Amino acid sequence: MHGAANDFVVVDARNMERDWPGMAITVCDRHTGIGCDSLIILLNSDKADFGMRTFDTDGSESETCGNGLRCVARYVLAKGMVPPDTEQITIETMSAVSSVKLERKNGEVVQFWANLGKPRLAAEQFPVRFNGDKAKCVTINGMLAYKDEMGGRELLLNLVSMGNPHAVCFLKEPVQDFPMSRIGPMVEKLHIFPNRTNFEVVRVLDKEHVEARVWERGVGETMACGSGTCAITVASKLSGYTGSKIQVQLPGGTLEGSFNGSGEVVLGGPAVIVYEGTWPE
Repeated sequence: MHGAANDFVVVDARNMERDWPGMAITVCDRHTGIGCDSLIILLNSDKADFGMRTFDTDGSESETCGNGLRCVARYVLAKGMVPPDTEQITIETMSAVSSVKLERKNGEVVQFWANLGKPRLAAEQFPVRFNGDKAKCVTINGMLAYKDEMGGRELLLNLVSMGNPHAVCFLKEPVQDFPMSRIGPMVEKLHIFPNRTNFEVVRVLDKEHVEARVWERGVGETMACGSGTCAITVASKLSGYTGSKIQVQLPGGTLEGSFNGSGEVVLGGPAVIVYEGTWPE
């Protein structure tokens, strides 16, 4: 499955036990496995309609996944696990219970809207540990930002957690010119982030449009990122660059984010089933 080319292998694991981190490493490999950004397993939940866990290319587990939430909603709808006229599906992740609303046109679902809840902006919620680096930290409308030099560039990292951590950096030049493969790993493993971080570079086009690229923790650069889009929406709004609703143009397609400055963040976009198969034991 994929959401704006951020691709996943989705497995119905409600009655299944496996070494999921090990399987993710094997399955996600684009040369010797199926090939994807992350392995998502569907689970039962006593708090929501369904549960899900997300394991990235390196076997690490992500707390949540915006594109994955929408893909799981598409999956359970396609498999008949919910009534065909369902309007909303709740899904439990490691970080929260999220709801996904289904938008229909002429009876067909054309868009999935995932509510990822309120952004978490406190240092302990991110989490981030400045230690002796507090002089490099500033606050922008309640959002922490950290300034440092990496790879010969001065970067201001706006810190937003959507249940998983994101460092958002605004650029003046086109995002395609940014040396992501070199600087992305540096930001991901920066010493102030005990759990590493996702990293987004963004150029504001106007009040309603931005372009972005994403370096995902445990994966590398991806074609799109749903929780990253949410973090970009929050950082753009709090920085005064955009309004409450924006379109984020990513290499794999366009996602939509909505945040009024204090409430919950909603992510809109497609979710597509590409093919089905069987993985040999």
